Amino acid sequence: MSSHDENVGDGRRRPNEGVIGYCGVLVLLVVSYALSTDQKSTNPSPLAFLLILATVAVVFRVTGANAALQRTSWVILSVAGAAAVVAVLLGTEQKLLDIGLSSATLVALLIAPVAIIAHQIRRRGLNLEALLAAITAYVLVGIAFAFAYNLLGLLSPQPVFADAHEDSLAHQLFFSFTTLTTTGYGNLVPEGTIGQTIAVVEAITGQLFLLTAFARILRGATSPREDAQPDS
Repeated sequence: MSSHDENVGDGRRRPNEGVIGYCGVLVLLVVSYALSTDQKSTNPSPLAFLLILATVAVVFRVTGANAALQRTSWVILSVAGAAAVVAVLLGTEQKLLDIGLSSATLVALLIAPVAIIAHQIRRRGLNLEALLAAITAYVLVGIAFAFAYNLLGLLSPQPVFADAHEDSLAHQLFFSFTTLTTTGYGNLVPEGTIGQTIAVVEAITGQLFLLTAFARILRGATSPREDAQPDS
């Protein structure tokens, strides 16, 4: 398959459209991360959620996600987005709303990397877009697990971490990425079986993701040479 055929089969996208799209997604994620780390409690930021909705929209655009998946996702996320707008305008802070925002954010952050991975499986060739896609999906997974801890903290009567003073969205994000990368500084320890189970799943996910991403890069690096061989 030639690069021209690949572009045609990928929705006839313009050159570098994917690169620009993933750069936009990463910028939105950085801003969302900054807003979330400013939260000194477990309450999720409505503004960060709206940015994550914009992130999902860009991901759908870049990956050309299935129309049915997009419609279903937008029905769920639009309701939560409307609630987030109301929360921002009225300055509402209620636990039920926080649980709704945390749940919807988790759903959005799970949908986006699935769409990216599915799209990259269909592509061939190693380029900047493939690298940015892998980084984007990895960051999305890390933030998704952070909101899994966040939702646990909102639903559970006990704090996520052994030290209740450390139980905030900012610390949940920090703990999530140190677990995903298996860095494990040890300053934060999840309290309870559910929190510890999520941490184990995240650590395994992080390792499997790196292995599969590495395999994807190797496949992309060899595919062009294989495709370039003339048919016998």
